[in-house]
Amino acid sequence: MTADELRSKYIAFFTSKAHVQIQGKSLIPDNDPTVLFTTAGMHPLVPYLLGAEHPAGTRLVDYQKCIRTVDIDLVGDPSHLTFFEMLGNWSLGDYFKDDAIRMSFEFLTSSQWLNIPREALGVTVFEGDDTVPRDEESAAVWRSLGIPEERIRYRPRADNWWGPAGATGPCGPDSEMFYDIGKDPCGADCGPGCSCGKWLEIWNDVFMQYNKTAQGSYEPLVRTCVDTGMGIERTVTILNGKKSVYDTEIFEPIIESIACAAGYTRGTDAERDRSLRIIADHARTATFILGDPKAVSPSNVGAGYVLRRLIRRAVRHGRKLGISGAILSPLATIIIETLGTAYPELEENRVNILTSLNSEEQKFLETLSKGEKEFEKLLPNVLKNPKRVMSGRLAFTLYDTYGFPIELTEELAVEHGLTVNRAEFEEAFKKHQALSRVGSEQLFKGGLVDQGESATKYHTATHLLHKALQIVLGNHVAQKGSNITAERLRFDFSHPSPLTPEELRRVEALVNEQITRNLPVTMEIIDLETAKKQGATALFGEKYETNVKVYTIGDFSKEVCGGPHVPNTGVLGTFKIQKEQSSSAGVRRIRAVLE
Repeated sequence: MTADELRSKYIAFFTSKAHVQIQGKSLIPDNDPTVLFTTAGMHPLVPYLLGAEHPAGTRLVDYQKCIRTVDIDLVGDPSHLTFFEMLGNWSLGDYFKDDAIRMSFEFLTSSQWLNIPREALGVTVFEGDDTVPRDEESAAVWRSLGIPEERIRYRPRADNWWGPAGATGPCGPDSEMFYDIGKDPCGADCGPGCSCGKWLEIWNDVFMQYNKTAQGSYEPLVRTCVDTGMGIERTVTILNGKKSVYDTEIFEPIIESIACAAGYTRGTDAERDRSLRIIADHARTATFILGDPKAVSPSNVGAGYVLRRLIRRAVRHGRKLGISGAILSPLATIIIETLGTAYPELEENRVNILTSLNSEEQKFLETLSKGEKEFEKLLPNVLKNPKRVMSGRLAFTLYDTYGFPIELTEELAVEHGLTVNRAEFEEAFKKHQALSRVGSEQLFKGGLVDQGESATKYHTATHLLHKALQIVLGNHVAQKGSNITAERLRFDFSHPSPLTPEELRRVEALVNEQITRNLPVTMEIIDLETAKKQGATALFGEKYETNVKVYTIGDFSKEVCGGPHVPNTGVLGTFKIQKEQSSSAGVRRIRAVLE
């Protein structure tokens, strides 16, 4: 079964169960300062899982593109990826554990759907602790479906619990589904959830049934929800009897292209095979970041830094394979052609993807050339060292000043009969990370679903700012991104040049005028086309459902948005622009506060 077929079957199954298909969202989360990318299928649904009304109803299904880089060092093993696709179905106060588990089981095992042998499945459920009881309800459903006791394992909170997103809020146990790949057990206690590699997780049903209070207690929720997720790459691996996600049709043409460029026969060297996989994964991730409607450019901060790191890491592994020229844009072309149907934004942004990859690769190749020259300059003094060791401090200077990877420094050192004091380098690197972390602490305030009073005010003020910019600068102004915390708002918008002091004054005055007018903020759910005909602003390139929430602020602003918002503008306070600057080519950024 191909990824396209799995995607189609999943959507077909859940729409047959009265779910409404919704559109997957951007890789760049809206108004979420806690993460750089959408990290899970549930991420865009969090406001609705927490109680907001979804325009499409209470039963939803979708597929969502996701990125996680916390396990980047594991990429290249059989299952870890930085970019991956998640299939998800959702119950917003509708069905709960019994129906969710039975639907999961039916889709996995029915001959009409995935036809996975029942004897190959195992599950885990929450074992309970001092605050929340064991999830016997889920275990009982699995037993009734024929899963034997030895393949139902109780796991602790670290393994089978979700949330809350912040210090307080909705949370609950989950039940995870595993596939036995046929390896021998690692021991007598080996079972679903064991990390030995015998059991591969393919699906997770999260049951939000508690509210964690500020006092740390867990109260039952009146409105319970279900959030599920199935990884496409891992499931396709299982369904096709493959040993690795990289052996599937998803990666086959990408890896074959890399091997051809390297003149390498796959399967003959484990380390070189790992480089093939890393390049394939990073090329796919970079392509999706650059192809996103809220495209990020390579930079030294935030999501742009992650993108740059992925590109440079891919180039470095290309060099290890003997590939000296640019390799990512040809791979991106393959990725666009194979995934462009499911994700049309890739084709729409083809030019930006290929241009950006070529430019960044060329810059890094130049960086490598400069770094090699600097290494040669340092070499005579290092060779005088009787221990023939390059200090970690010098290696870190090459890394920090010239962007020269430590691995390449070590490779060059070996060529000259030297070693590098890696421990000293790591110490310098950790100090660098600590300083960077202190400098970026403000980025992580606010919380995944910060709907507190202050953040809600800033969210509403963003609508006023957007409209004011259009009035002052022209209708070409369109939102290109926003970041809201409880302390400030940051708004990116299309405009070719810096704003003049007079333009900034007029924008600020317009926003404050609407605050003084104490305009009502109202919401209605209508179909997207009607909303556009009524003049509602919508994000260019964003995917919306048929029915959307439209927030109207008096006679001033009308915008498609998910919220949250204040009831009237009079509660906002005084709007003050702190800074206006460039964000990227053709995009400006305003930072503002409410006083």
